[in-house]
Amino acid sequence: MDDHITVIGETSATRPRVQRWRWLAVFLSGLALWILSVVVTGLTQNPNLIPTVVLLGSFLVPATAVIYYLDHSAGTTVSGQRVFFAFLYGGVLGVLAASVLEAWLLQNGPLVYVGVGLIEELVKLLALLLVALGIRHFTALDGIVLGAAVGFGFAALESSGYALSALFTPNGLSLTSLVFAEVLRGVLAPVGHGLWTGILGGALFGAAAKRGWFAGVFSLRLVGLFLLVSLLHALWDSMRGLAIVMTLLVTSSPALAVLMQRGVLPQTTAVVTWIFVAFEFGGMAVVSVVGIWMLRRAWRRAQPQVPLLQLTPEG
Repeated sequence: MDDHITVIGETSATRPRVQRWRWLAVFLSGLALWILSVVVTGLTQNPNLIPTVVLLGSFLVPATAVIYYLDHSAGTTVSGQRVFFAFLYGGVLGVLAASVLEAWLLQNGPLVYVGVGLIEELVKLLALLLVALGIRHFTALDGIVLGAAVGFGFAALESSGYALSALFTPNGLSLTSLVFAEVLRGVLAPVGHGLWTGILGGALFGAAAKRGWFAGVFSLRLVGLFLLVSLLHALWDSMRGLAIVMTLLVTSSPALAVLMQRGVLPQTTAVVTWIFVAFEFGGMAVVSVVGIWMLRRAWRRAQPQVPLLQLTPEG
């Protein structure tokens, strides 16, 4: 793959307007097709259309996000072919590796979410290393784009699994449950896997640009960011359980002490709903803001500095 495309004087302001808004066209057209597929499936009760609903709903937001990252990354040198390779192959390899390692290494317990965070961020980082083979010139911006592509590919495939699982209920197949799962996962997708792996990809490629590929992989900054991102990932995944405990603490529920002594986490039905929702989504919002701030900071630092003369029209 030849990713060495030199762009001089290009910024987000000079990119073609159509290209800058391509992500929105992809999202709106894909959303219309997904809604149409849901309506037709509901009207015809044709189970053969369920894969269409699952795939369109699960891939819509991740694919749109990858296009957004690519079109708004002034100065990136990676080709669309490599980005597609990262999204599809990196996502598949990450999901498969995470499934195997989590089945082998994790057991139920209070630290299971920490293990999930460490494993999933590690396998996505390894997948990024694989899809980066052949690149000879590294920039932090390219690392953010490729890392995000791997992460969003992982998210799309993971969401497909959650949507398919939601389809099967004790009362039979439920299109409503499937749609709800896809909408929820789609709304949360931009602040999930793609965000975390984009941060790590920027750190990896930035270090490799300064000290070489091998030194970049084992740089202290990358290791520190990996541990921080994994912890944020674990906090995100464990937010429901944390929200239950915090709600019971705030409401001084006597059920908390009894259940915790038995090692049983209370169900959401045992807590005050609005307080629980506030803690859960409030906690997720805090984690998201931290992640977005980290990525935005890395993104700004990675943008190429173009001399003013190159932006001045001739004549």
